[in-house]
Amino acid sequence: MGKGKIAAQCSHATLGLYKKVVSRAPKALERWEMNGQVKVVLKIESEEELLVLQAKAKSLKLPTHITIDAGRTQIAPNSRTVMAILGPADAVDDVTGGLKLL
Repeated sequence: MGKGKIAAQCSHATLGLYKKVVSRAPKALERWEMNGQVKVVLKIESEEELLVLQAKAKSLKLPTHITIDAGRTQIAPNSRTVMAILGPADAVDDVTGGLKLL
């Protein structure tokens, strides 16, 4: 993906997660908002790895949202491109701590 496409996909993931947690976990969302709305962009090698990370996040009861691309530009239709995770830094690090910055 090009830089602009990556930025758009990350934005979709953040907004998708926000929409999920605004009614389901408002206190977690409020903590995120009060602590600077931290966002960290990391890289992975495959959709399979993305699904493994999501399963780990879910096992820790961390809300997630995976963006699925429509396939109109650079990505094949229905490809999972980005996942957003919300939670305390140490819990999110348990899921993503082994990944490198993009």
